[in-house]
Amino acid sequence: MKTKIFLLSLLIFSTSILSAKIKVASILGDNMLLQRNSEVKLWGKADPNQKLNITIGWNKEKIATSANAKGEWLVKTKTTEAGGPYSISIISGTEKVQLQNILLGEVWLCSGQSNMEMLITGMTDSPINGSTDALLTAGNNNIRLFTVGKATKDEPQDTCTGSWSVATAESVSKFSAVGYFYARMLQQSLNVPVGMICSSWGGSRIEAWMKNDVITGFPDAFKQTTQTKTPAHHLASHLYNGMIAPLVNYNIKGAIWYQGESNIVNYQDYAALQAAMVKNWRTDFGVGEFPFYFVQIAPHWYSNSKLTNSALQCESQYKAMLLTPNSGMAATVDIGEERNIHPAEKAIVSKRLALWALSETYKFSGLPYKSPTYKSMQVKDSVAVLTFDNLLNGLTTFGKEVESFEVAGQDSIFYPAKLTISKRQANVYSPKVKVPVAVRYSFRNYMPTSGFLYNTAGLPVIPFRTDNWKK
Repeated sequence: MKTKIFLLSLLIFSTSILSAKIKVASILGDNMLLQRNSEVKLWGKADPNQKLNITIGWNKEKIATSANAKGEWLVKTKTTEAGGPYSISIISGTEKVQLQNILLGEVWLCSGQSNMEMLITGMTDSPINGSTDALLTAGNNNIRLFTVGKATKDEPQDTCTGSWSVATAESVSKFSAVGYFYARMLQQSLNVPVGMICSSWGGSRIEAWMKNDVITGFPDAFKQTTQTKTPAHHLASHLYNGMIAPLVNYNIKGAIWYQGESNIVNYQDYAALQAAMVKNWRTDFGVGEFPFYFVQIAPHWYSNSKLTNSALQCESQYKAMLLTPNSGMAATVDIGEERNIHPAEKAIVSKRLALWALSETYKFSGLPYKSPTYKSMQVKDSVAVLTFDNLLNGLTTFGKEVESFEVAGQDSIFYPAKLTISKRQANVYSPKVKVPVAVRYSFRNYMPTSGFLYNTAGLPVIPFRTDNWKK
């Protein structure tokens, strides 16, 4: 009898050993890139109270820890300067998990809707300029990519789907065009490894990317995104729960964001919504007030080019930048397409984001990165004289005619206006307006024009209206 009991106990013990499984978080894995010169977390699951021994490759640190009563474990370790490849081993008894080919460098999160999700190979009827050339030179061991699988959830999750890959033509072809071009520019400029985590969903609203207790602070927006028949990727907090919450233990340097087209219906709330979302993410990631650089939506007809829906949204996005510390906005007024909501010039978008990051986050000097913004207007006879900030050496149209200015008098009727440039100022006038009262620039969904107004560094003037301007 005692022998049977002993054998049964041995069988149970052996079975428990065999069933014990060390699991690392879904965002951790081979080929991953961790933020250099920081404190990073490693976490996962095991059997309740299971003991683990972890060895860190870059600093040879040995960490002994145990899973808690729920089987959860988490450790912290400091990273060093950029480099690699390194490995991490996690051992418990005879079981061993080895994470290999790890680099230390700069980690960025990219998120938003279809213009961020859009692959470098484009999509139906929407090409990406320069995509083939990019794929020809895509092989780069110092760029690592992770795409978060799409998931909408009622409650915050601690797992997601996806895996890290080294940049090759194959892996890059399946990654966000904006995210990849951004990574390539940073990697070349910084000369350190760069990792991108893409968490995006085409057509999504900003309300879906915010946690529940934040979005409930906006009753109208919350109501709109919790109604029956609301698409899953519009539902309040559902994309945050499924596609951001699983990432918050992962140390990032910053985030880039391309979203807003789906929110033109409630543009009046967007500035506050975006500011609240950024604060939400910064709190949950717990790595301080990380930089947040985003893209102003490009002109598009939105079923009627003459209306101002998208222009009002662009205005709200600019206000969001003013509301959010350590943020910056890339203007896209010059790359829009009237009948395609997905502009082909993704490399230009990424370059303008990268200029913000290199200048503000990495403190490169000498790089122009801020688009000109409207400053003031004076009226001289029948001419509105406009001044701007961030002009560098002045204004230019690069020799093309700008047909997207409008001017109005006391009757508030806007007429097409002519533009001349002199002494770093824009002079706007129309023979139909004797005394200008207000000027608008590119302030419609889409305005056909052969040229745009830039500073001499080629950064476009942000669309504006003087009749509702508050600095």
